[in-house]
Amino acid sequence: MTDQTEGRVAVYIDFDNIVISRYDQLNGNMAWRNDNARNVIPAKTGTEATARKLAEAEIDVGAILDYASSFGTVALSRAYADWSVPVNASYRKQLVNRAVDLTQLFPTTKAFKNGADIRLSVDVLEDLFRLPDLTHVVIVAGDSDYIALAQRCKRLGRFVLGIGVSGRTSPALIAACDHFEMYDAIPGITDPEPREDAVEDAVDEPAVEEAPPAEPPSLTLPTFVAPVEEAPATAKMSDRAASRLLVRALELLAAKDDDEWKNAASVKSQIRRLDPSFNERTLGYKSFTEFVKSRNSLAEMRTEGSERLVRLR
Repeated sequence: MTDQTEGRVAVYIDFDNIVISRYDQLNGNMAWRNDNARNVIPAKTGTEATARKLAEAEIDVGAILDYASSFGTVALSRAYADWSVPVNASYRKQLVNRAVDLTQLFPTTKAFKNGADIRLSVDVLEDLFRLPDLTHVVIVAGDSDYIALAQRCKRLGRFVLGIGVSGRTSPALIAACDHFEMYDAIPGITDPEPREDAVEDAVDEPAVEEAPPAEPPSLTLPTFVAPVEEAPATAKMSDRAASRLLVRALELLAAKDDDEWKNAASVKSQIRRLDPSFNERTLGYKSFTEFVKSRNSLAEMRTEGSERLVRLR
């Protein structure tokens, strides 16, 4: 059930996560909270600057769904958010036009936590048992809360594709997926230049909602909760890291049999098993062949008919 070329695909979008992550990516760490972008109404006086930032950071849902369709027929698609919030409401027409089901999540705490991760995970597992013909699960989010979901989907025999914002995605979530594509690298996505005042440092946990207004101090002693240490969000893969992946993949494939020449497609598949975030396009190469040829001091390539073969030098 893990065929990567044909199948039936289910797409699940943690909408707050992806929208906030994209906004912070382009405008700097904590920009969403500092600009109070959640409640911005474009027509309201005094919010023009933030409205412009929101427009620049707009998520192209159509591009995400088109990319998901390259893995098979999109059988269902759902987006989770509080759709009464102005910034989310502005996407409703785009989502409805692409037949995306809008799941309403009202905040249940003062910190505006809407529980999207729990509701989304429950729906995914229910769908997998209700619709056994689903072969691919697409999780559009960068939050480490979805690691367990990705692992469970893989154990149930599904191919798990993750989509998240570069620099705002948990590396542990990337490792838990069969393949992870950065939103920035999806075909059709135009990437605006980050603002000059943007902070380049990645956040520890992507897409954190703004805190509620401070309340008067209470006489009751607060309960202490130990902080949970999170892994830093992943950054763009370096050329050096990509070279190491190529060498490692060829070494692993060479250990399986005596034939030193390996099919290029098999090499790429092995690289993605080592690091699901690998994508030659984000490194500046139009094809995997071009990527390998740029590493001619490490590997060589030859063509036999329509087949391309690679081996370590």
